[in-house]
Amino acid sequence: MKPLHSWNRLPRITPDTVQALSAPSLPDQATLPFCIYGNGRSYGDVCLSDQGTLLHTRTLDRFIHFDRHQGILRCQSGVTLEEILQLIVPHGWFLPSTPGTRYATVGGCLANDVHGKNHHEAGSFGHHVTAFELIKSDGEALVCSPDDNHEYFYATIGGLGLTGLISWVEIQLMSIQNSWMWVEAQRFGNLDEFWYLNEKAEQNWPYTVAWIDCLARNNARGRGILLTGQHAASQPQLPRYRELPLTVPVTPPFSLINNLSLRSFNNVYYRQPLKAQGSLCHYSPYFYPLDAIQNWNRIYGHKGFYQYQCVLPPAVAPEATSELLKAIAASGQGSFLAVLKTFGQKPSRGLLSFPRPGATLALDFPNRGERTLKLFETLDAIVMAAEGALYPAKDARMPAELFRAGYPDWEKFCNFVDPAFSSHFWRRMTA
Repeated sequence: MKPLHSWNRLPRITPDTVQALSAPSLPDQATLPFCIYGNGRSYGDVCLSDQGTLLHTRTLDRFIHFDRHQGILRCQSGVTLEEILQLIVPHGWFLPSTPGTRYATVGGCLANDVHGKNHHEAGSFGHHVTAFELIKSDGEALVCSPDDNHEYFYATIGGLGLTGLISWVEIQLMSIQNSWMWVEAQRFGNLDEFWYLNEKAEQNWPYTVAWIDCLARNNARGRGILLTGQHAASQPQLPRYRELPLTVPVTPPFSLINNLSLRSFNNVYYRQPLKAQGSLCHYSPYFYPLDAIQNWNRIYGHKGFYQYQCVLPPAVAPEATSELLKAIAASGQGSFLAVLKTFGQKPSRGLLSFPRPGATLALDFPNRGERTLKLFETLDAIVMAAEGALYPAKDARMPAELFRAGYPDWEKFCNFVDPAFSSHFWRRMTA
């Protein structure tokens, strides 16, 4: 059996057995426990296991019903967001909350309660789920909604695939006029400027997110570019869009992301010309810029990379974010992808949902072994002191202590974990 990994290529874990589901049901004869694996677009080990049977759900790829007038879609859990968008956008509908890749499955989006650039207005993915079917290991099939089997509804949203097999999901879509976005970009010189500009932007724009230069120091710490957007209004004529996909054909023996390449990229990207008046942009490069580069995860080499994403409470977010960036710059281990945004006040539905009021910082680091893990110990201490949390869907090494502190409902959630389901991540957190 070959080792499997998530998108960041670590950890590499060899399952006992792998089985692709041919129908939305659990196999009668299988080695337990079950672990759910969709399209492998999460980071880390929430969808990996070295015990029992790994269930591939990507084969559950059928659409069940699409109400083109009300914008209600029901599909099996292995359908990807890309397949959904191909169906719904021509009919004037869009995903109300979407992560940074369109290749995630809808079941994975529910199980990790993913979020997007519009959380301050729309909340997370779970806020738009109207119902789903959950198949338990005892054979019971539960249709869950806010009104029916509601305890399992709230436990399964963000429940990391541990409450049972999600067979289908129903979501309420959002109406759009076309497939284009109106976007603006604004440069800011440091973190203080970001907090000011972002607060103003969230009052007028449904989508906001910032790229930051995590190697900048002193008065320039946290400099970056704030990107705001909204779905374009109906227009008589729109440009044609054709995506020209690129690919990283091979995995280099070492990471192409290093201090020299990163500093050069950050300087060029920060100083790029910006259109003050804004511009039209197709939804694909706006929401999913890296999806245009096939196998972009290969640029980090055979050792893979870690993603570190935290959320920090509003009262301490400015100071704690500054401390995180200070520690990263001092370590010399910058992040190629450094994204900063704020969550809105809408409480998440799930017991283990990551989104909550505050600021979230997402970073990618090449795997440099002990040096990288030592940096994470420093970052963990800052997050813990701020009473923040890390994102399980993007974790490959979170200490159990930090998980339990960041998710105080984890013991309540344990009551809804199906005894036949587990994962490498869950065993790390509960050992």
